[in-house]
Amino acid sequence: MRGFLFDLDGTLIDSMPHHHDAWVAWHARRGLSLDADAFFAATAGRANDEILAAMFPAATPAERVVMADEKETLYREIAARHLKLIEGAQAFVMRARAQGLRLAVCTASTPENMALAFARFPIRDWVETVVSPADGLRGKPHPDIFLEAARRLGLAPAQCLVFEDAPLGIEAARRAGMGAVALTTTLPDSAFAGYPNLLASAPDFRALDPLALTKEDHHA
Repeated sequence: MRGFLFDLDGTLIDSMPHHHDAWVAWHARRGLSLDADAFFAATAGRANDEILAAMFPAATPAERVVMADEKETLYREIAARHLKLIEGAQAFVMRARAQGLRLAVCTASTPENMALAFARFPIRDWVETVVSPADGLRGKPHPDIFLEAARRLGLAPAQCLVFEDAPLGIEAARRAGMGAVALTTTLPDSAFAGYPNLLASAPDFRALDPLALTKEDHHA
């Protein structure tokens, strides 16, 4: 194992409660009913355009952009005041770097949301590359983002381990031929049952050891 690929929202940064609040406010503004538990279980890790296309199949791409921008503006208003790192994230990443591992962020986040996170925390300096749908790639559960990160790092997929908080991300890692670790920051352990590429799960990074994870045998 030579590379660690980190999701951003809910994995390195504790942003999912803020996305939750932003979606709730967005639905309320538009007078839409919301089954919050079902909505977040179905959409965790998915790009906004995919979420909105499923919700509003008749909407044009331009209309979906307006809706997504409104929701993300709400998110950034909240996150600018309250965003924190997931417990243990920085220490874990520093240990991984010290062990010579190659690191990347692989996220469905928007450029504006990434900019906010990277302005608050030096995450961009922790990793060699950041890959997202802004690079013209399909979002998770497609494997494109993870495969592109491996390509940029000069690693084979089997040499990479993915860290994710959403089943869609674990599935994307499986399709990429990569092992994965689930952070149960957003969903419980039961949400990740049945994924053959899952090596471990943990409530945050404090319980994880980069050196031990690099020695794990996995078959995606």
